[in-house]
Amino acid sequence: MSAYTEQYLFIGLLTAVALFLGGFPLLVAKLVAPKKPGLSKQAPYECGLESTGEPWLQFRIQYYIYALLFVVFDVEVIFLYPWAVTFKELAPLLGPIVLAEMLLFIAILGVALVYAWKKGVLEWE
Repeated sequence: MSAYTEQYLFIGLLTAVALFLGGFPLLVAKLVAPKKPGLSKQAPYECGLESTGEPWLQFRIQYYIYALLFVVFDVEVIFLYPWAVTFKELAPLLGPIVLAEMLLFIAILGVALVYAWKKGVLEWE
């Protein structure tokens, strides 16, 4: 048996174990779980109180855009940390280039923030 075959056999075994560990509890729960449907179990849950009104409400798209902007800027700020950590090592060789790249990155983020502000995405009405 070649080394590649052993590696693929190990990956296949690992995949089979992962599928078993993920699927077996679901299968056991499906077979063993009690099945007693009723009106109270089919109702939307609201802290044990009777539901009032329509459960499907429309939210303004502005909330979702605001959340997406937060996620985008939050993830982009995470990119600053590894840059700051490695800047000390890169400074003797490529200091001005690396600094210019990060300033360009921050400028692009600033332009995106100004654009979102001008479009009124950050305004709460």
